[in-house]
Amino acid sequence: MRIAVTGASGKLGRSVVRRLREDGHQVTGLDRAGVRGPGFTQVDLRDYGQVVDVMLGLDDRHGGFDAVVHLGAIPAPGIMADAATFENNILSTYNVFQAARRAGVKNVVYASSETVLGLPFDVDPPYIPVDEEYPARPESTYSLVKHLEETMARELVRWDPALSITALRFSNVMDPEDYEGFADFQDDATLRKWNLWGYIDGRDGAQAVAKALERSVPGFEAFIIAGEDSVMNKPSRDLAAEVFPDVRVVKDLGEHETLLSIDKAKRLLGYAPEHSWRSVPPERLVPTEG
Repeated sequence: MRIAVTGASGKLGRSVVRRLREDGHQVTGLDRAGVRGPGFTQVDLRDYGQVVDVMLGLDDRHGGFDAVVHLGAIPAPGIMADAATFENNILSTYNVFQAARRAGVKNVVYASSETVLGLPFDVDPPYIPVDEEYPARPESTYSLVKHLEETMARELVRWDPALSITALRFSNVMDPEDYEGFADFQDDATLRKWNLWGYIDGRDGAQAVAKALERSVPGFEAFIIAGEDSVMNKPSRDLAAEVFPDVRVVKDLGEHETLLSIDKAKRLLGYAPEHSWRSVPPERLVPTEG
């Protein structure tokens, strides 16, 4: 396929572009910054004119796209002022969705977020492992935007029954070099309770994107995308009992099983995580002094 990837220069974007190109797709990265070249176009996603123009075609580069992967955003709360986060992210997503529709693109996969599940879980989750079945519980401006984006996607596919929009609720994205820092929070379960001790290797995140593009079923669907395991050495059932003693655990948990349920992604996407921080040699997992 001819695929546009917004946010191609970001942490997840780099893994996604690499995976899709390895799979044989023709990929154009769209971002405000990045390595200039035949596979990259500088675009300000806040400017609808630029977005729809590049979706329709680009001189000397392409004549349009078969699919769009939208990852471009301010990637977390607190990086910028709340109002700036709201304006940038909701406007960029509207522009990408609308431009894709105007260009006749029917296959859109985009980055939603684990934050819509209720992070940082200062209010207990309704049950553990959490899944896609309960209503969104945004607790920050960043998360509110993600919820509004999912709502917008649901309405757009209602307007256009042939349109497929897939929201991937990514957990905390990690590159292999990040795993050495996991030793820093092993002695205090509360340090990572904010996302139920979840994470996603960027390479597995890219796999989920590739699987979602292949599925491309008309309508809207949301999937939690996390690793198979938690970020902790302590067993998952013990983590839940220690930090969320009043929350019902709805299944028998594997020793280090993720508390961000990926059962739906496995069932409908064929998602199968291949990477874990536990593959890092123990001598490299040393707590940071101070």
